[in-house]
Amino acid sequence: MIINLPNLKQADVRDKKIFVRCDFDVPMDKSSIADDTRLVSCVSTIKYLLQNGAIVIAAGHLGRPVGEDPKFSLGTVAKWFADKFSSTLIETQTGGFSGWKINGNFLILENLRFNPGEEANDPEFSKKLASLAEIYVNEAFGVSHRAHASIVGVPKLLQHFAGLRLLEEVKTLSGVMQDPKRPLTVLIGGAKIETKAPVIKKMMGFADYILVGGKIADEVSNIQTNGHTKLLGGKITDHGLDITEESVLEFIDILSKSHTIVWNGPLGFVEGGHSESSIKIANAIINSQAYSIVGGGDTLSFLRQEGFIDKFGFASIGGGAMLDFLSGETLPGLEALR
Repeated sequence: MIINLPNLKQADVRDKKIFVRCDFDVPMDKSSIADDTRLVSCVSTIKYLLQNGAIVIAAGHLGRPVGEDPKFSLGTVAKWFADKFSSTLIETQTGGFSGWKINGNFLILENLRFNPGEEANDPEFSKKLASLAEIYVNEAFGVSHRAHASIVGVPKLLQHFAGLRLLEEVKTLSGVMQDPKRPLTVLIGGAKIETKAPVIKKMMGFADYILVGGKIADEVSNIQTNGHTKLLGGKITDHGLDITEESVLEFIDILSKSHTIVWNGPLGFVEGGHSESSIKIANAIINSQAYSIVGGGDTLSFLRQEGFIDKFGFASIGGGAMLDFLSGETLPGLEALR
């Protein structure tokens, strides 16, 4: 568990160029932003830097592009920031990178994953990014479990600090790890068992109960528990797009006895209108006496759409990063700041 990270407020940022790795990977609805939670999470750090005389070069990624795919351009994200900062948007080039100037001291780079060196953690790509600035700031907790160039390569080359929101994430989640009120229940939804099964196994040493919904629910019987945790997979409805009413009631019974609840992933195909079970579970958690943490882009987007998001104890911008952190895994992005 990592708690002590270099605080951005300890840095001398005046007249310095600051590379801020943000989490721009927002859910999109065609060409518009469906949920801006991750963008909002970067604003406090960017405002702090600008108010203290820094030049901000913000960077991140969107989706999983193969090459320079216009569908994954960060132009829409740049427009969001221009509106947020009441500024015009001007296309620009800096240090060999294309991007947008929000104002004289604030730039946003195009999708980092357009360059294969980002995900490959290529040292030369890291050097190219580092050449843009004098100080590095990680404000992307949600991708800090990825060993990519802008997450682990650049901080090796520059003086580095944790962003304001990242510090809040680490402080809150560390508190839960150190002394959680039990029983502690982890609720996991999703569609791909190959990505969720490792997460479920990791949580077994931390949680008292693990409840699994989504398409992966009927596959949890293949996961070996070794008797450590009470693992319960919800039964899937005939149409296969949600869990049954019986399973919802079983889940609510366990949740009502829990004192800490961590939720990542809707329980049904909410994008297709199958949100009944997720709404009932959300209400059960809100009405419980438990301290609740929710995380993951799909979960936050759903809860915000239903007007529930402010009724939870803490909304983490991390999905996989949040679960990895709570299960005791070392996050490469946090390790790089030590």
